[in-house]
Amino acid sequence: MNPMDKITTHGTGIMEWLNEKGVEYGLKLLLAIVVLVVGFRLISFVLKKMSHLMDKNNMNASLKTFLRSFTGIVLKILLIISALSIAGVEMTIFIAIMTAISAGFAFAMNGTLSNFFGGAMILSFKPFEVGDFISASSFSGTVVEIQIFFTVLTTPDNKTILLPNGGLSNNPLVNFSKQKNRRVDWVFGVSYGDSIEDARSMILGFFNKDSRILSDPEPFVGLEELGDSSVNIAARAWVINADYWDVFFDMNERFYKEAGNHGLSIPFPQMDVHFDKENSPPTKLVH
Repeated sequence: MNPMDKITTHGTGIMEWLNEKGVEYGLKLLLAIVVLVVGFRLISFVLKKMSHLMDKNNMNASLKTFLRSFTGIVLKILLIISALSIAGVEMTIFIAIMTAISAGFAFAMNGTLSNFFGGAMILSFKPFEVGDFISASSFSGTVVEIQIFFTVLTTPDNKTILLPNGGLSNNPLVNFSKQKNRRVDWVFGVSYGDSIEDARSMILGFFNKDSRILSDPEPFVGLEELGDSSVNIAARAWVINADYWDVFFDMNERFYKEAGNHGLSIPFPQMDVHFDKENSPPTKLVH
C-alpha cells in the first residue's frame, strides 16, 4: 500500500473522530444551555409561587425576604452544577477545584459568613422587623428588607443604607418601634427672674390641651439646670410612637409663640464684660 494512502486514511480517521466528538460535545453544550435557560425560568416561577404561598400564610415579612433570597441562591448553584455536568465537565475535578476555592473563600469571606449567620440570628431573635425604625452604627432609618447578608434601611430623607447583618447582630442598636408608647423630652429655657411656677403652669396647660399626650404616665415639668444664660426647665410627656415627632415640634413652636403671653421671656446667650479702670493698662493712642 502506498504510504501516502496510509496517511490519507489515517487523516480521514482523525477528522471523522473530531467530527464525531464535535457533534457529541456540541449537543451536550447545547443541552446544557437549554437546561440553564429553562432552569432559570423555573427558579423564577418557583420563587414567585413561594412568595405567594408565604403571603397567603401571613408569614413574617423579614423571614419571607430572607428565605426567598436564600432559596434562590441555592437553586441557582445547583442548576449551574447540573448544567456543567450535562456539558461533560468532569465532576470529580470540578468538586476538587470547588473545594480548594471554597477553602480560600472561607478565609477571604470570613465577614460574609458572619453576615449570613448574623441574618439568621436577627430572624430568630427578632430584635427588629421590617417596618421598624432603628438606629445602629451611627445610621438611622426604617427597615425595608432583611436580606441574607445585609439589612436595608430607608432614612427619613429617602436615602438607602445597607448595614451588614454581622454588625447588627453583634453590636448595640436602638429599636424605636418596638414599644407602643414613647416619651418625648424637651428643655425650655426662660430668663433669670421669670416665674418658674408660671412656666410650669403654661407647659402643663399645653399638655392638658393636647389629646395626643397620654395621661398615664403623667407628664412631668421640673427645673433641670441653672445655665449660663437661662433657667432650663425639663418637660416630659408620653405619646404613642406614631405621634412622637409631631408632638415634639408642635410643643417647641407653641412655647416660642406663647411664652411672652405668660410673662416669660426666651433668653439668648450673652456676656457682660466689666473693666476695672484703676487696674486697666493705659490706652495707647496712635496718631
